[in-house]
Amino acid sequence: MIISIFGLGYVGCVGMGCMAQSGHTVIGVDVAPEKVERINSGKATIVEKDIDELIANAHALKLIRATHDYKEAVLHSDISFLCVGTPSTDKGHLNLDYIYQTAKEIGEALEEKSTFHVVVIRSTVLPGTNDKLSAIIEKFSGKVRDIDFAVVSNPEFLREGTAVADYMNPPLTVLGSSCSKAIHIMQELYKNTNSPIEVVAVEVAELIKYVNNSYHALKVVFANEVGSVCKQLGVDSHEVMRIFCMDKQLNISPYYFKPGFAYGGSCLPKDLKALNTLAHDLYMETPVLNAIDDSNVKHLNRVVQMIEHTQKRKIGVLGLSFKAGTDDMRNSPIVSIIENLSGKGCEVRIYDKNVALSRLIGKNKSVITEKLPHLNSMLQDSLHSVLAWAEVLVVANKEDEFKTLVLSDNQIVIDLVRIPELEKQKNYKGLCW
Repeated sequence: MIISIFGLGYVGCVGMGCMAQSGHTVIGVDVAPEKVERINSGKATIVEKDIDELIANAHALKLIRATHDYKEAVLHSDISFLCVGTPSTDKGHLNLDYIYQTAKEIGEALEEKSTFHVVVIRSTVLPGTNDKLSAIIEKFSGKVRDIDFAVVSNPEFLREGTAVADYMNPPLTVLGSSCSKAIHIMQELYKNTNSPIEVVAVEVAELIKYVNNSYHALKVVFANEVGSVCKQLGVDSHEVMRIFCMDKQLNISPYYFKPGFAYGGSCLPKDLKALNTLAHDLYMETPVLNAIDDSNVKHLNRVVQMIEHTQKRKIGVLGLSFKAGTDDMRNSPIVSIIENLSGKGCEVRIYDKNVALSRLIGKNKSVITEKLPHLNSMLQDSLHSVLAWAEVLVVANKEDEFKTLVLSDNQIVIDLVRIPELEKQKNYKGLCW
């Protein structure tokens, strides 16, 4: 394929070298004369492992060149990659002026072109940018999106220092577009890349890079806070984190990475509080660790707000223990929700096949005594009776019997744990999806 790349900085230069290595012809476009001159001399525009050799080899094979002429680049290519900068403004917003200007230029060029053209957004942009870019190109080209051209969101996952290796062996390739023809062309372009290709909604493709990098920043800060606590205790922090990273079932896995209800149970709240208390006793500031519980409480508040927003008073709660398949109510987040609703005058009835008042002992019994002294009047033996009575059903854990609920047209279901079978219900509301 013949490819044009707008922006010959980090992402653009690496893309140029790697695509040329795969046998594609690449035309670079940049407003900076020195970058155009370097590419046309067979030199990279950045300092990065292996890129000098790739650019030099591609130049020698006449697979790459650079120009200031955006029209010439678009008219002589099949795909245009947008790799221009999206810097932050003083207030933290993205400055998308460069990418919108590039879209205008591509639109002007496409006015003179009769064949289908794919525009690929590699720059990091927020949701909605793909749609706005398409509108700009339509305006300046007079062409119709998804018929004469299409815009594909294809975020990059490159790390400085290993960018060439990352390009050739990415963890995955993400593609988002409203045009199936453009997706097929991009799948063909990436067919030899050693990674799965994930075709997703445009908005998912636009947002994922921000989620990735925010999490990477969180990991750095988390490890540093743990390391600081370890140092004060005289504990080897690298050994602690080495052991932490060995757990691939929970610590480094997809297990907890599913938006849902707040955490609870006997371990997470207790141990987090203990670590925070330890840091406090050492006169240390650990703002990330301190913020975890506060964020969890705010998540619980969202549940209360969702229920209040229904303006209904008869609330049926399905699931009382902190997770399915247990009767453990220690720090069960739904207990706090029920306590809050009762205090606001709501009538609450609860069904949980694993919880029986006659079997409550120890900490479970004290939870009820302290927080839900009237549980005996709330707890029902029959799921059917709660379904028949409630105006709003709050699903708080993933018992199999909740998958087949049959609701009336007037009933509202608020799902805190995401049971896919419930999403077809008429008045379904997910907590954070």
